[in-house]
Amino acid sequence: MNRETLEKYQVFLYLIAIIVGLTLGIQSPAQSGNLELALWPLLGVLLYATFTQIPLSQLGDAFTDTRFMLAAVIGNFVVLPLIVWVLMLSAPNVPAVKLGILLVLLVPCTDWFITFTHLGGGDTKRAVAFTPVSLLLQLFLLPVYIWLFLGAEIAISLVQQELLLVFFGLIVLPLIAAFITQKWTEQRAGRQPFVNAVGWLPVPLLSMVVFSIAAAQVNVVMDSLPLLPSVLMIFCAFLLIAGVLSVLLANAFSLPTYQGRVLAFSLGSRNSFVILPLALSLPSSLELTVVVIVFQSLIELFGMAIYLWWVPKKLHRTNTKLLSITSNSA
Repeated sequence: MNRETLEKYQVFLYLIAIIVGLTLGIQSPAQSGNLELALWPLLGVLLYATFTQIPLSQLGDAFTDTRFMLAAVIGNFVVLPLIVWVLMLSAPNVPAVKLGILLVLLVPCTDWFITFTHLGGGDTKRAVAFTPVSLLLQLFLLPVYIWLFLGAEIAISLVQQELLLVFFGLIVLPLIAAFITQKWTEQRAGRQPFVNAVGWLPVPLLSMVVFSIAAAQVNVVMDSLPLLPSVLMIFCAFLLIAGVLSVLLANAFSLPTYQGRVLAFSLGSRNSFVILPLALSLPSSLELTVVVIVFQSLIELFGMAIYLWWVPKKLHRTNTKLLSITSNSA
């Protein structure tokens, strides 16, 4: 089995991991509580493995295609936040749920969207070029979004010592380590297989992470079941709107078909497991935020499976350079 096959069917591994984790949490709550101790190092290694696959050392190359870059930045960091604000009007009036929706929908994906872009026939090089720009922008802009949508008081309360430690320990340090790793492989011949080998780790590590969360948070998951249908509708609406928005932006910026596909997968996928450590460090009163984020990632994976048909067959077809909304719906 190759990496592409593993990543294509990863959603089933996550579902199995969640079911097994929930079962363990119900039957052996004492043992499942110990899994939280392993969760933090798992997340650290997961994010390091994820960041090594992002071409951080090639950040300057990302700005060579200004039209695509502008479309991707405007779509992800200007238009979609406004759409998320509208969708939040129908969210349950539960602070932890609202925070979870905001955290997960405001940050574009920087890892598996490249895989789905490749599987969907998009311009993989453009996807790779956009990832470091996307990662840096979301790290800077996410606090601003939270402040705008939830208010300064909540934003300030989130920036506590524990959250800052998690941010630097589980995001900044793995990011620096990944950058050093990439520089090391570039300067030493024959080191690239190491990065390729690390690229196998995200899916199994992510399975272990969701297993641990499901086992440790089983009571929170069960209590949140009545809220999930309304959250499901928001996440499904987001996927639908993101796909349509990719066509509008591709037309507005005169992007070729294969770049339009990159845009679709970028707008539709979110960076759930990069911001998961931040959610896990929140006070116990906001523990439901973690459930919302994990739930969104599962909905998104099923959505990406639909995108693999919808994007190349309907939204950005190869027989025309650009598609209008009218021709897509025909």
